[in-house]
Amino acid sequence: RTMQVSDKEQCSQELDLEEITRKISFLDKWRQIFSYHRLGANNTTLQNHEGNHITVDETEDGPGKPQPTGQGHLPSSSLCSIPKPSIISSKSGGFPISLAMAMKLRQSLFGNTIHVFSHDWKKAYFRFHDPFSDLAFALEVGKGGARSIQMAVQGSIIKYLLFTRKGKDCNFQSLCAISKQEQEQALAAALASIVWAAGAAEKATVCLVTEDTYITSTPDYPGDDFTERLQLFELVEKEATEKFIYDHLQSFKGEGSHGVILFLYSLIFSRTFERLQKDLDASTTHLLQPSAGGFLCRQAILNMILTGRASPNVFNGYQEGKSQEILHGVLTRSDVGYLQWGKDASEDDRLAQVGSMLKTPKLPIWLCNINGNPSVLFSTNRQLLSDWKAERRFDLYLYRGRPPQQKPVHLTVDTHSHHWERNQHEDEHGPGRRFSPVEMAIRTKWREATVNWNGTIPFL
Repeated sequence: RTMQVSDKEQCSQELDLEEITRKISFLDKWRQIFSYHRLGANNTTLQNHEGNHITVDETEDGPGKPQPTGQGHLPSSSLCSIPKPSIISSKSGGFPISLAMAMKLRQSLFGNTIHVFSHDWKKAYFRFHDPFSDLAFALEVGKGGARSIQMAVQGSIIKYLLFTRKGKDCNFQSLCAISKQEQEQALAAALASIVWAAGAAEKATVCLVTEDTYITSTPDYPGDDFTERLQLFELVEKEATEKFIYDHLQSFKGEGSHGVILFLYSLIFSRTFERLQKDLDASTTHLLQPSAGGFLCRQAILNMILTGRASPNVFNGYQEGKSQEILHGVLTRSDVGYLQWGKDASEDDRLAQVGSMLKTPKLPIWLCNINGNPSVLFSTNRQLLSDWKAERRFDLYLYRGRPPQQKPVHLTVDTHSHHWERNQHEDEHGPGRRFSPVEMAIRTKWREATVNWNGTIPFL
């Protein structure tokens, strides 16, 4: 009997060893597959602060270590990418931030080197709603000043999903039928296109947080335990920028990652301090303004996201200010536009009027500032702004980014309705009803337009 038990134990041990060997072999197989499809990172060229070109392979795994040849594309739908941790190794190959750079960064943002980001900024990151849902294309947006940046990036995400990615239909249903991987690809593409444009389509700089601290606090520069751990990665191709961001997407979409601040840092370093100073004017010397214990984005940040240039104003070109100073506006049409309306705004203030460069973008997507609240308005018809017939009656979708919105609001805009139809529409939801702020913002682009809310109660 003892012998039988011993035989059983030996047999069980042999089975355990076989099982372990099989699992190791299985893991090796998948390790090879992931190595082979590592987003073409071995073809990604970086540039360090001395101007020397290095590859991501050298930065991540040490110089000279052989790597499998990548395919140079984002992973196919049959392969999932495992995001990297928010904090990367200090040996990743970027160059560390210096005290002088950190102080310039603070000065550009706050106008001094003492202020640090408020709590609502620190906890802001890029997170989507659930895949395969009515808001699968949309970011969850929190409170505070970072909301404006999240909604501006939302415009670029919609641009990618509707009009840029290949092999997909440009319809509203396609926005709701996207997977988690497609969400991540859209976010990487949006962030990359924005920082690449800010770098004048020549070079982008991506900031990541590492495990080491490179600068210490001084009386003139109180540390925030975040900025002091930055490494900067300079990329000289747009495609390489997108691959690099995708490979480190957890640094922007992970909870606790400071993802929005990291993106803002990347945007400023891509623009460079020299270009930024030329973009700004006497009306705007830094990018954030204090508000209720936090900070709000000035227009220069939003314009930098939309156009690549930190123009402080929304009018076209250059205009003379009240003190005869030259003020800087928008010089070119961008892919995503901008509309604004406020109940306290004066139509006589020419400097506050949005110019045609932003009102009529290349694609029918607008970041909107309505009574100080950011939202995104868009059409799925790419030809809307290039065919006057399409602008007679058309559909728009509105995403406000605020709960309890469960799906985009479907609006039908009629720019050729008759006056008696307008009067009937004004009375649709009660006597004396006035146009909602959303309708007023739409009418800054299409004057006298009427808006059918298709069953939704208009926002007041």
